[in-house]
Amino acid sequence: MIQSIGYYLIFGKPVIMYFGIVTLLSFLFTALIGFMNYHGIHKIPFKWHPRMAALSITLAVLHGIMGLLIYF
Repeated sequence: MIQSIGYYLIFGKPVIMYFGIVTLLSFLFTALIGFMNYHGIHKIPFKWHPRMAALSITLAVLHGIMGLLIYF
């Protein structure tokens, strides 16, 4: 069942590809929050940094699980 979810096509590309893109953007946004707060730019409060880190890790685990279950 997970195999079919990972390979489900949206606009001709598999869902796992979109998960990877969203995961990468989430990690970059998390790093941006930390970088901005380190340099004194507090437009996004630092309390969002751990929340975004947890979301990024969750997305990465889901992306990895979909990628691995394709082979089982």
